[in-house]
Amino acid sequence: MNLFDLSLKLNGFSINKAKRVLKSIQNKNDKEFNTYVETKKQEIVAFHLKHNSFYKNFAKNANLLDWNSIPVMTKQDLQQPLEQRLTIGFSQRKIYVNKTSGSSGNPFYFAKDKFCHALTWAVFINRYSLFNLDFNSSKQARFYGIPLNTSSYYKERFKDILGKRYRFSVFDLSYNKCEKNLEKFKDSKFNYIYGYTSAIVQFAKFLQQKKVVLKTICPSIKACIVTSEMLFEADKTLLKTYLGVPIINEYGAAELGLIAFQNKEDEWLINNEDLFVEILDENDTVLPYGKEGRIVVTSLYNKAHPFIRYDLGDIGTFSKLSTPEKLILEKLIGRTNDIVILPSGKKAAGLTFYYVTKTVIENDGNVKEFIIEQLKLDAFKISYVSNNILGDTQVKAIKKAITKYLEPNLNIIFKRETILNRAKSGKLKQFKSYL
Repeated sequence: MNLFDLSLKLNGFSINKAKRVLKSIQNKNDKEFNTYVETKKQEIVAFHLKHNSFYKNFAKNANLLDWNSIPVMTKQDLQQPLEQRLTIGFSQRKIYVNKTSGSSGNPFYFAKDKFCHALTWAVFINRYSLFNLDFNSSKQARFYGIPLNTSSYYKERFKDILGKRYRFSVFDLSYNKCEKNLEKFKDSKFNYIYGYTSAIVQFAKFLQQKKVVLKTICPSIKACIVTSEMLFEADKTLLKTYLGVPIINEYGAAELGLIAFQNKEDEWLINNEDLFVEILDENDTVLPYGKEGRIVVTSLYNKAHPFIRYDLGDIGTFSKLSTPEKLILEKLIGRTNDIVILPSGKKAAGLTFYYVTKTVIENDGNVKEFIIEQLKLDAFKISYVSNNILGDTQVKAIKKAITKYLEPNLNIIFKRETILNRAKSGKLKQFKSYL
């Protein structure tokens, strides 16, 4: 039984229709495809200018015939209650709602209409099939976080069952835990590994220490897909050597879906079927292939909420070999997350703090930006920008979450700032270790 597809259908996501639409886009010749992209760009802007009061006010000087007149939106622009940003006619029953990870330090809630979300999944399914991976049948070894509060925890576990996933903890990457993880691989017929780059790299370093190639322990594994963090060439070589399978680099965002995915030729191909991706300079001018700049994305199908010329906060470069029909992402800069090392010797992925930050994310947009710094083994500083200072209740909730996800007796310093220091790229690094 195709449980994954069935679960999408039961939740109102027309996956079969989305697959048909995706196939029709992919079957277009170059001329038809270029016309399709230009048409969809104009359509989505026109739709939101007519039906979305937030966007009508935001893009009041937009000219449909001049793409460069369309303003670039940032995460800060979207940090207001979701209800104020929704398109007329889209109620909670007609949309998919989630919140961004906050990995850039700028969390907010967002919405997608149900067909847009179905198309997002159709793109993922299509790309994974290139490596003979099937969401309905391929068993996934998942190195990913999970909420620890009861309702969210069991919701994620249920989704794991539907998606044929076994979830390994990224909150504990110690040697003893890696030993237990290895035993699980011996006893399970996993088809692929998926998860945070840093967590999988730590597991590969453990395998290197053991002088073990995972493919010899678990022959059923076909591939490893890394996501959410930068993949450096040295780490890719390590993974390929000690996992013994192809390493696939995935680049995406919760609010947009899949942005780029490596093919069998090691080309990091941009998803240009339901997204339009640009590289811009600091003046919002489109840069030629090979030049480094800001990654700006337009969601061509999201009618519930505008993501039009949306600045992700990432810096990247298109390959000089790119064409409008085949955009190749050559380089992505700035998505690195350090490993957390604690007094007990325990290690955890830097994105562990994604789950801690959930306690300070509020739909009213009080906390605008935040960064977390590890000053010593047992000392962390949380710097944040907000409308109001965090109260005692919020501070206690954050400390409780840190104890739950990491370990007790850590010293946490809170500091409210008017502005946070940014990296050279202009992006906030959510977690930084000074160890």
